[in-house]
Amino acid sequence: MSFKFFSHNGEILPLDQATVPLSRVEYSYGFGVYESIRVSKGKVFFLNDHCQRLMNSAELIGLEHSFTSELIASSIQELIEKNEAETCNLKLLLIGGRTADDATLDILCLNPLFPDRKLYKQGASCITYQYERQLPKAKTLNMLSSYLAYKQAKEAGAYDALLINGGGYITEGTRTNFFVIKDKTIISPYEKDILLGVTRDKVLQVARDNGFTVEEQDIKLEDLANYDGCFLTSTSSKIMPISKIDDQDFGTPTPQLQELMTAFNQFLELS
Repeated sequence: MSFKFFSHNGEILPLDQATVPLSRVEYSYGFGVYESIRVSKGKVFFLNDHCQRLMNSAELIGLEHSFTSELIASSIQELIEKNEAETCNLKLLLIGGRTADDATLDILCLNPLFPDRKLYKQGASCITYQYERQLPKAKTLNMLSSYLAYKQAKEAGAYDALLINGGGYITEGTRTNFFVIKDKTIISPYEKDILLGVTRDKVLQVARDNGFTVEEQDIKLEDLANYDGCFLTSTSSKIMPISKIDDQDFGTPTPQLQELMTAFNQFLELS
């Protein structure tokens, strides 16, 4: 679907009026934060959570602005109606300036890229990439290394690249959160080392509500054989089982992981 309008600082404008000021250093240096929000059948998922994380990310990098969650919510609703967008991904770009009044907020509707359905039964492959994000809790535009890692994954025919930090631990994917599973225990890397994904938070909520135990641990690549399997979460993929990391195979999702995937899909339908 082609979307003809975007939102700029709360005003709905034709998409052909979107511009990038090349002389503005904040654009050139990536002084900004962003969010991606799922819209399905006209329903905006977890808007409050995404708005709060956008605000938190801006605060973490010292990006001052005057935008509110209420403005974002009303702008999104108006944009969806103007574009007649039933299903899409919303991209929120908050770019800083010299003062709070110079900051800009753009919201675009994008066509979602849904994973191949067979991956949910077979699992997806991943590669590993040595990289540690400077501010893991902030969703910033400083994405060069993540972009290069993801590019390398695509060239290898993989779904995503898993980032390995300086301690040798798996932290997260370039655009996903990472977990391992043992029986009905789900293990996440320590929250201090990762971006706290909105989908991640909801998956863990559903897991606890369905009798799973949730723990945090450092996870080394060479220790993966000690677990039953592993998976990713993200806005677009929901829960994506992993079948292979580098040369290590994990097979198809375990019954426990399939149980969690079913429970989360039911949770989304009722949200």
